[in-house]
Amino acid sequence: MIVEFLSCAEQEFAEAVAWYNEQNPGLGFDFAAEIKRAISRVEQHPEAWTLLSPRTRRIRVSRFPYSLVYQVRGECLLIVAVMHMNRHPQIWEERI
Repeated sequence: MIVEFLSCAEQEFAEAVAWYNEQNPGLGFDFAAEIKRAISRVEQHPEAWTLLSPRTRRIRVSRFPYSLVYQVRGECLLIVAVMHMNRHPQIWEERI
């Protein structure tokens, strides 16, 4: 499966990695690893996670208060948002 990020989701991801690294050096890399694990779980079982709309799902990221909002479009896994769970939980809706 090809994994693609919307540009805004890619920016959210980069900002979160930078913020966690500022808080504790190396923590951002742990965050990135958990994001990659979540993506791997979605690739293995794309229909297993919480349905947000007919085409959009969410998986929670282990150890961090984040979720990935995604859509499966054929052979493409599109990451719509790297979403902090306590900030603007519906922000993804305007992106699809």
